[in-house]
Amino acid sequence: MQGYVRLGQSRASGRHAMILARWRARRASLTLVDELRAEIVAAARRAPLYETLDAPDRVDGRFELLILHAGLVLRRLVAAGGLGHDLAQDLVNILFMHFDDTLREMALSDVAVARRLKAMRKAFYGRSAAYAAALDSNSPAVLEAALARNVYGLGRDKTPKAAALAAYVCSIDAALAATPLDIFLTGRFRYPEGPIVSGG
Repeated sequence: MQGYVRLGQSRASGRHAMILARWRARRASLTLVDELRAEIVAAARRAPLYETLDAPDRVDGRFELLILHAGLVLRRLVAAGGLGHDLAQDLVNILFMHFDDTLREMALSDVAVARRLKAMRKAFYGRSAAYAAALDSNSPAVLEAALARNVYGLGRDKTPKAAALAAYVCSIDAALAATPLDIFLTGRFRYPEGPIVSGG
């Protein structure tokens, strides 16, 4: 029995060493992280989120959905620990690098870009923490209220679609929790598709 355990550990160690070597090679070019960012952006732009769930199809609305989808992935990576932490940090870095590029394409001054990025960073971490706390609390009402406030800019009682968006978020969170870290590290991640149904 002891020999079996050692053999299993040896195989696992060899497998993780191989994954680590591949990860380091990919990380050097940031290709893996940018592919992950692209998956998140595509998920946040899914038409039914705007057409069925009535998310505001404006710059601020799209930013809110990007925060939401990125935050769910970051939550999964941080929970995985180890290389998941490294990938999470790289993902945040590349997201804000793209935010910086977008703001500069708008011909904003360095001071204006810095100010906008500071506000975006505060929103990003604040929203992500609120959604994570709501998911951890297992309280649909808390999650609905956070989504109503941030995505729709209204109180929960004025936003019937917040319940449907909350169901979508819970489904995505569960799918991500069941996704092995190897999937992220080997470039095979595809953003899950949660149920998008009319909430009212």
